[in-house]
Amino acid sequence: MIEQKGFTLWFTGLSGAGKTTVAKALENELRARGVKVERLDGDTVRESLTRDLGFSKEDRDKNIERVTFVAKLLSRNGVGVLASFISPYRETRAMVAGETTNFIEVFVHAPLEVCAERDVKGMYAKAFAGEIDNFTGVSDPYEEPLSPDIQLNTHEETVEQSVAKVLAYLEEHTYIPVFEGQQA
Repeated sequence: MIEQKGFTLWFTGLSGAGKTTVAKALENELRARGVKVERLDGDTVRESLTRDLGFSKEDRDKNIERVTFVAKLLSRNGVGVLASFISPYRETRAMVAGETTNFIEVFVHAPLEVCAERDVKGMYAKAFAGEIDNFTGVSDPYEEPLSPDIQLNTHEETVEQSVAKVLAYLEEHTYIPVFEGQQA
């Protein structure tokens, strides 16, 4: 393992934008480089840490508050945190930025139509039909970042291109060493 600065890469975007897909691929690349990294994902966190919460604004805020606590502990102890959460509210993301070490906002962008097409669980169809309340981007707002540190346009980029963008940012800002071998 290499000596490293802790950081929190906060992947935000609509459901189906590609947050988890990019974060998983990035996690594999960082681990292959010897970087200490932990991935926190909305679906898996809701199975354990926040299973008692629903999807109201208050519950979403509480979900992010708990995740932020974990990210804060990890990042301040030299771990790279890859956090994939819709986190639809700017104010909530600003709170995360203030609490974690070396916060990097990654806006994973794809148009709503593309996200709906990618939806294997059929959640968007149910939300469009009015069967799901508080569905971000349909019946609940998503506040896009005004000036993200990194923007990934997953409807125009391959996963590898998105990962390369994030790696380049991390190298440029000296969160990870420049890799002399083959890129992802």
